[in-house]
Amino acid sequence: MSYQFSSIVRATAADSDRRTTTRDEVHFRARAFGPDAQPHTLLIVNVSPHGLMARCEHQFAEGDRLRVMLPVVGAVPAEIRWALGGRIGVSFDSAVDLASYYELLAQMLKAG
Repeated sequence: MSYQFSSIVRATAADSDRRTTTRDEVHFRARAFGPDAQPHTLLIVNVSPHGLMARCEHQFAEGDRLRVMLPVVGAVPAEIRWALGGRIGVSFDSAVDLASYYELLAQMLKAG
């Protein structure tokens, strides 16, 4: 009996690169509070109404919980979906409504 795993691996890798929403590129410093309630600085490099990617010095783990302080919307509860080499992917618990998101994006772009 033989198995062909290459097609399974390719499908899985391709699926992980798909996003339901596009990301907007930004360069914005934000504060986040980790699972230990300690403040951490994030450099947000892209954002969407559903989450963000950021660079940070702290070593977070997948599944860690954060409260990210963002302009316009305030403290946003979120979960770290992945962490790799000083970068983290964060999923917000609830999507930011579009009107607030566009205002948030304008503030981030203005600051950067």
